Amino acid sequence: MEKIKKKKPSEKLLEKLNVESWGTWEKEKSEFDWSYSDTETCFILEGEVEVTTEGGEKVEFEKGDLLQFPKGLNCRWNVKSPVRKYYNFGPLDIEEE
Repeated sequence: MEKIKKKKPSEKLLEKLNVESWGTWEKEKSEFDWSYSDTETCFILEGEVEVTTEGGEKVEFEKGDLLQFPKGLNCRWNVKSPVRKYYNFGPLDIEEE
């Protein structure tokens, strides 16, 4: 299984990905299980979250982080403070040029 990718993106990369055209999602402080039926890329606008994968890997993220969750990933979300994000489904290249 691929790992969750996390980075602090440059403005140039955010423009290239056109993140402001993506859908938005919000969630209050909570815990829930989630399965990814497709690759999801998201940019965190606010909040603090810890995700734990089935294999025990923990990834924490917050405002300003760009993440990519691989297709087929099963995990548990722990939303520590209300989160708001832009999101996009499908494979995207999130590497800097």
